[in-house]
Amino acid sequence: MNRQAISLGRILGIPIGIDYSWFLVFTLVTWTLATSYFPAEFRYWPTAQYWLVGAVTAVLMFGSVLLHELGHSAIAMRYKIPVRSITLFIFGGVAQIGAEPPSASAELWIAIAGPVVSFALALLFSLLQPMVGAAAPLLAMAKYLAYINGSLALFNLIPGFPLDGGRIFRAIVWGITRNLRRATLIAARVGQVVAFLFILVGVWQVLTGNLANGLWIAFIGWFIQSAASSQVQQQVLHDSLAGHHVSDMMTRNYTIIPAETTLQQLVDLHILGSGQRNFVITQNDRVIGLLMPERIRETPREAWPKTSVVQVMMPATQVKPVQPNEELLTALEEMEVDRVNQLPVVSDGHILGILNRDDILGFMRIARELGI
Repeated sequence: MNRQAISLGRILGIPIGIDYSWFLVFTLVTWTLATSYFPAEFRYWPTAQYWLVGAVTAVLMFGSVLLHELGHSAIAMRYKIPVRSITLFIFGGVAQIGAEPPSASAELWIAIAGPVVSFALALLFSLLQPMVGAAAPLLAMAKYLAYINGSLALFNLIPGFPLDGGRIFRAIVWGITRNLRRATLIAARVGQVVAFLFILVGVWQVLTGNLANGLWIAFIGWFIQSAASSQVQQQVLHDSLAGHHVSDMMTRNYTIIPAETTLQQLVDLHILGSGQRNFVITQNDRVIGLLMPERIRETPREAWPKTSVVQVMMPATQVKPVQPNEELLTALEEMEVDRVNQLPVVSDGHILGILNRDDILGFMRIARELGI
């Protein structure tokens, strides 16, 4: 999960978190409901009641967003695709799915699951309205939640990749062309066009005096454009690494460090002394972990003389080793899933070298500069 997210626990084994930007949009939604939407729909409530109902409705709205993302995640998990986390943030929510779907049909079902959940919630809250009609606050919440879930489903069906509609479009193109790469690039380009249309509409709204709505629409367009561009870059990454194996990129230049070594000794003798940055920690001739430079940076400098490498290393049990003949792209995806920058390369129980994320990115940069 993103380190900027506040953990809320797990659902279906998936880590759930809230990004700090969520608090901004929660405040804005509550303020809008309490000062505009509910006073126009339900008159003569006490001011405190508007704010209380507005805050509860905002929480339930984000609960609906969470269920939308869980819909995607549940179907992904049925196809044995790992789901790293679900994070609620300023634009709603995002499920971090750990791999591409295995087929166009899988992509279609995963993409459509979210809008189906939102439409079902809209129907549920619509059916609840006659039952809670005598209680004005409950009726107010049911009406708004029916409206917002229906709007969320329709908005996500816009064919702007990576919105759900864009993923449905990609699944269709994938099914027709039998080519995921081509389908991804086509869907991403369409997503960029949709994003620019959002930005144009937002600018037009601002110029005609509707400042708040215009800025929000333009901001959504910018978000879609950024996400679509990121997807294109991701596809370029896949293309660049296709056909390369871990053995092509691993380094055999690593240093074995005894477990009792302190961080100060490590820095003085191996980092400042020889410029080394790949460290394998051993105890009784057994590999017990890896030490990444960022782990050292995260430790206060005054603690280095008293902190052993074992205290800050990544234990071997938490690092999945890779085989030298493994696809480089697969290894990079494993780094993403485990959120590490290094992986040990092992064959027949013996460590052969270290695979570094920086080396992979450096290779890509050189290949791009040479036009390879």
